[in-house]
Amino acid sequence: MRDTYHEELDSIGEGLVEMARLVGSAMGRATTALLDADLKLAETVIEGDEKVNDLQQELEARAIQLLARQQPVATDLRIVVTSLRMSADLERSGDLAKHVAKLARLRYPVSAVPGHLHSTIMEMGQLAQRLMAKAADVITTKNVDMALEMETDDDAMDALHRKLFQHLMDDRWKDGIETAVDVTLCGRYYERFADHAVSCAGRVVYLVTGEHAEEVAAAEG
Repeated sequence: MRDTYHEELDSIGEGLVEMARLVGSAMGRATTALLDADLKLAETVIEGDEKVNDLQQELEARAIQLLARQQPVATDLRIVVTSLRMSADLERSGDLAKHVAKLARLRYPVSAVPGHLHSTIMEMGQLAQRLMAKAADVITTKNVDMALEMETDDDAMDALHRKLFQHLMDDRWKDGIETAVDVTLCGRYYERFADHAVSCAGRVVYLVTGEHAEEVAAAEG
């Protein structure tokens, strides 16, 4: 019975890693769809979000069954509760990738992003993928040091987000209000996606140490 219980705990962790990989891939493909005005690719991202939602529901059901059957305590309870919170973070990340893809679909057959901002948006999309891939590694390895690094890694996304706003506020902006709204929303989607990746890593810190990431970072600093 105990072996089965720990196998079920492990399977929840594996499900979280799969979710992280799915949403990271979704954001990468959504970014390509956005910049290339690729309608077919955008549709695959939008449709693929159902798999992420299904995975979250499956993980929640497994976690709740474990809580009811095993009544875990201490570290095991932290694993279950933290996993529920991480699955919510990852589901929202999938929604953000879907929002990017929907923006691509909305403005088809042209790109929603003006050409002079393509490189910045591409960089934000690539960084979002890297952050989520690192979050998946943190979930797998339970590496607290790697998890704590992600707050600093996220600074790069914040800098790119500010860079977008500098373009929008520039007197030389000639792309119109509708495009400005699209770019503003897009920047927010990437920034929030990165925040969810960092949040997942922070939850792993709590899982391992019983303390919040901010407390552990302050103690080490």
